[in-house]
Amino acid sequence: MVVGGARFLHWTHMKEREITALEAALNYHFHRRAVVEQALTHSSQAREQESQQAGESKYKVSDNEQLEFLGDAVLSLITSEELFQRLPHFREGELSKLRAHLVSERHLIQVAQQLELGHYLRLGRGEEKSGGRGKTALLVDALEAILAAIYLDGGLDAAREFVLREIVAPELERMALKGGALPVTDFKSALQEALQGLGLPQPSYVLVEEAGPQHRKTFTVEVRLSMKDGKLQGDFVGRAQGSTKKTAEQDAARQLLTYLASRSESAASRAHAEAAEK
Repeated sequence: MVVGGARFLHWTHMKEREITALEAALNYHFHRRAVVEQALTHSSQAREQESQQAGESKYKVSDNEQLEFLGDAVLSLITSEELFQRLPHFREGELSKLRAHLVSERHLIQVAQQLELGHYLRLGRGEEKSGGRGKTALLVDALEAILAAIYLDGGLDAAREFVLREIVAPELERMALKGGALPVTDFKSALQEALQGLGLPQPSYVLVEEAGPQHRKTFTVEVRLSMKDGKLQGDFVGRAQGSTKKTAEQDAARQLLTYLASRSESAASRAHAEAAEK
């Protein structure tokens, strides 16, 4: 295959029994094995394979990054279509929040773990030693790439069947059993609303560290809040890491929301105790 003047190679080292086991887990049979192998090939493995090609620097080994990009789009389309058809009474904002939850890293990692995708990842030695098979970002990327592989191999109907069976339907059923409440997925917006309701100032988000190679950085973000309104005293700092600044900020905001909830519960308990004494 030729892309941008460079020839790309597919490395077919997955054993037949591994592919068969993966197909059983996915409940899908691939007609083109190369596409599923690419979906499971991390960039660390691809670059390692390239470095072993003596005198053939123009050859590039395919990894799963482009498939991840495509899979993300396919997932969003199928999820949006399903919610549109299944929930005609929902407003746009409610549909957007629910879709955000269903395609979120927090939800997709559970699906990837249930499918045991970590077992099938093709990693470079460095990524293997650093525990890459258990990393959330790598597993979610692989799940999206697998979805793209199914789409390319079997078409939109096959991809839709997989998404509904593995990602959308089980979670909607779980939520229905809990009363259909929408989960919080945009913690920054939820935090903003909570602080406004309490009459507290808005927090600041500070990027305190970037680590890792350019293609796989880790961002550390702190959310800082000063509370001196006579009810909640002192400062609070939440710190979180993520594969993007956005995800790190969301997790830090979640920490602050949890903190505020715990303070509110403590205040309510004290008020209840004081009322009981009177």
